[in-house]
Amino acid sequence: MTVADVRAAVAWYGEVFGFVEHVRIGEGHRAQLGLLGESVAELVVAEVRPGRRLPAEGRSHQVMLKVSDAAAVVEVAQAHGATLVDPLHDWEYGERQATVDDPFGHQWVLNQTLTDVAPEQWGGQTGVPRAG
Repeated sequence: MTVADVRAAVAWYGEVFGFVEHVRIGEGHRAQLGLLGESVAELVVAEVRPGRRLPAEGRSHQVMLKVSDAAAVVEVAQAHGATLVDPLHDWEYGERQATVDDPFGHQWVLNQTLTDVAPEQWGGQTGVPRAG
């Protein structure tokens, strides 16, 4: 993820989403972050350079992050400057979601599983099951 201020982004992603810094490459060049525990997620935060641009109005991506308490994460994110894009909503497929824009221009869908619901119960189809 390209950001204007790598150190500020590392601090923000740690305070709001619980990422920890595994590797720092230079003071403001790049950092490799990860989540500890049962979930495995890695995030690379990098400075703006030729070929890398900050997110613009025509957003190129959206990150979905599985959390244990979406309401609590939304509250922390907003307290740290995130903008609420879509408020918390419980979906028929057993998920609670909210969408926020972080201060660095990236959009996050915060996803909390409320209950396991078979896709056929809400109009989907079961495919190859996930491992684990």
